[in-house]
Amino acid sequence: MGHSVASRLLTVGEVAAWLRVSQATVRNKYRLWGIPPQKVGRLLRFRARDVKRYLDKHYG
Repeated sequence: MGHSVASRLLTVGEVAAWLRVSQATVRNKYRLWGIPPQKVGRLLRFRARDVKRYLDKHYG
């Protein structure tokens, strides 16, 4: 299965580490930031490309 890095699903913890914020901040603000979640069961996951798009748009 050749999944690209950009489409990799990240956990809340991985996104928090990448953005250098708490996991609670990610859970509370992802909608405000416009980062669409991918639900895996009851768990939130985020595509790396969506997080990168947010960073590029606001800080790039």
